[in-house]
Amino acid sequence: MDTQNIKQRFGIIGNSPLLNRAIDIASQVAPTDMSVLITGESGSGKEVFSQIIHQMSARKHGSFIAVNCGAIPEGTIDSELFGHEKGSFTGAHEARKGYFEVANGGTIFLDEVAELPLGTQARLLRILESGEYLRVGSSKVQKTDVRIIAATNVDVYHRVKNGKFREDLYYRLNTVPLRIPPLHERKEDIYLLFRKFSADFSDKYRSPSLHLEPDAVQILTNYSWPGNVRQLKNIAEQICVLEKERNVTGPAILNYIPNETGSNLPMTINSQSKEDFTERDILYKVLFDMKKDMVELKKLVAEIIQHGGNTASVLADNPQYINQLYRDVELPGGQEHTFTIQQPAPNINNNNSNNSDYYAHDAEEIEESLSLIDKESDLIKKALKKHKGKRKFAAQELGISERTLYRKIKELNL
Repeated sequence: MDTQNIKQRFGIIGNSPLLNRAIDIASQVAPTDMSVLITGESGSGKEVFSQIIHQMSARKHGSFIAVNCGAIPEGTIDSELFGHEKGSFTGAHEARKGYFEVANGGTIFLDEVAELPLGTQARLLRILESGEYLRVGSSKVQKTDVRIIAATNVDVYHRVKNGKFREDLYYRLNTVPLRIPPLHERKEDIYLLFRKFSADFSDKYRSPSLHLEPDAVQILTNYSWPGNVRQLKNIAEQICVLEKERNVTGPAILNYIPNETGSNLPMTINSQSKEDFTERDILYKVLFDMKKDMVELKKLVAEIIQHGGNTASVLADNPQYINQLYRDVELPGGQEHTFTIQQPAPNINNNNSNNSDYYAHDAEEIEESLSLIDKESDLIKKALKKHKGKRKFAAQELGISERTLYRKIKELNL
């Protein structure tokens, strides 16, 4: 059966190369008994492809059971899938067959398979490897001959790396990967789908057929469709029922499409309280300042080496480095410290001196403390001084809570 016949049989609309490729893979893998993992966004039509695989396989006369793994509570999912014995748990008044027993000889479609608990994943892996399983509360091994088709709208491999999905089960399910393209990758199919849905709903509700103006078609094509085909179908139904004018314009169709003015830029999500980061943030701030000072010192040393050790000349040409490096040095009265590099002058009054031909100028050697506690204390003092002792604004300046600032003041005896 060729691709076009498959589309007609299963009601698939579209001519996108990505869609045709997915149909081609499904038709090729259908006659085998290989496990298939269908991936795709929510609403993109994953269950339709599971039906294609089942109906074109040798199991088409057997049972087809679709199970939404995310909709079954964790405490009962083992009983639903594998069955249970009478009295195996509270409320088990009689024995019950599970889906794998009922679907023997057929196909099970496990939608949202990534939501399975780890214990259930181990049971599923055993079925994939040997076809054996145990009912809940039983020690008798049961056998089943079921083809498993799984589907998910999340990145399963990412869950594997996070320890939420078994790696061995992932590779057993992913024998044949089948990706369903989202609607925003099938822009050429959007208008075709809308026409099909609107025609169906016009017949259903006995209303005149719809006609889209070119600007309305452009809006439909450019929209991202996060809900994919399901969302497009819902909007087509709304327009058929609610729109009085059957020639739908762009402004009219905007009333049915959600606004997309929000930014798509990445942002950080603060999943922890600010209190959890306060001390670490202060230490990072101190370390970054120290690193910056080291970079400036390296620049000065490199300049001095290049100038043949002429320190005075280099310092005179780079006064901003000196002022930046010692910006944290506190002087009496709270005045800011600015270093001025003086050029050496010849000694006119003492020509016979064996000393240097230049006046000696006073130099102050300051050894800066590298203690993190001292740095933290200095930052808090500066913030308090800047905001005239108001802890609320000082805490905001430091990026910590007022409560943490109060605790730090007590700890450091400020």
